[in-house]
Amino acid sequence: MANEKTLVSARAAPNHSVGPVAWLRGNLFNGPISSVFTLLAIWALIAGLTPVFEWAFINADWLGETREACDSGGACWVFINARFEQFIYGFYPDELHWRVNLTFALLAGLLAWLAIPRLPAKRWAAVLTLIVFPVVAFVLLHGGIFGLQLVPTYKWGGLMLTLVLAVVGIVGALPIGIMLALGRRSKMPIIKSVCVIFIEFWRGVPLITVLFMASVMLPLFVPTEVNLDKLVRALIGITLFQSAYIAEVVRGGLQAIPRGQSEAAAALGLGYWKRTGLIVLPQALKMMIPGIVNTFIALFKDTSLVLIIGLFDLLAIVQASLADPDWLGYAIEGYVFAALVFWIFCFSMSRYSQHLERKLHTGH
Repeated sequence: MANEKTLVSARAAPNHSVGPVAWLRGNLFNGPISSVFTLLAIWALIAGLTPVFEWAFINADWLGETREACDSGGACWVFINARFEQFIYGFYPDELHWRVNLTFALLAGLLAWLAIPRLPAKRWAAVLTLIVFPVVAFVLLHGGIFGLQLVPTYKWGGLMLTLVLAVVGIVGALPIGIMLALGRRSKMPIIKSVCVIFIEFWRGVPLITVLFMASVMLPLFVPTEVNLDKLVRALIGITLFQSAYIAEVVRGGLQAIPRGQSEAAAALGLGYWKRTGLIVLPQALKMMIPGIVNTFIALFKDTSLVLIIGLFDLLAIVQASLADPDWLGYAIEGYVFAALVFWIFCFSMSRYSQHLERKLHTGH
């Protein structure tokens, strides 16, 4: 045994190198034709983006308070600096901006609590976010109680109003959509018919029509003593509209779950609600995360439609600022700023949804 030699099979050397060079060679320069197209694409990007980069950064004006500071021929970001507070707060009183900032800080803290995996007590965070925070946010933003100055909703605007519309619409549409999806799959004819009619009605009309009806036509059909705020009417219309789309997304996930899952849960003695809430619905929601987040992103962008009923969200405030005689001719800067803000929020939602997909992925 001592004289025996242990034979170790030698592993062949790799045929290709590894690292960035190997990735470039395998994906961008893996042949003559691929190399030519890669070089052409690089040239087109440099030729197209260089003027944009020079306009937005190199030749741009950043400091100043009036349009006289914009004399370099590049982008006039002085316009954004001068109107920044109005873009964020709308017509909210300047001395009360701290209430909006506090609301934003509370929302960001709660979302971070929910998003960071290592933080404990996720259930308490969810309860605070979905139940307590809306009440606190309304008290802070609207006022009128606890000694806070009343700020009517017609003074709300800018990014603040956009976030209010989006957050309320998302939080309200998701549970309603889930109930509608379950009701559409119900075996009870009355419940199923009501859910089908609701979903098909709201999906069959454009959001502009919903907002117009909620703002202009709805007051004609309610008693004169009932005076719903314009913002409240818009929130109700947006929530009901988006809940119909969420319902169909969730229904697609429910139909993708094998019937054996529900049958196995029933064999264990679980009732309908336990089977649905503990077995079927969690799997369906996990599968439909991309579709649900896609609907939420569409909702966030559709908030700009409230301009037609006289509510000034971020995009509407930017458009109104462009009519100021002191800042005529800087529409590109205003629209670029609005597009960047919308992109940041939509991209953040997209990235977080991908994080949830990876976290909840258990294979099939």
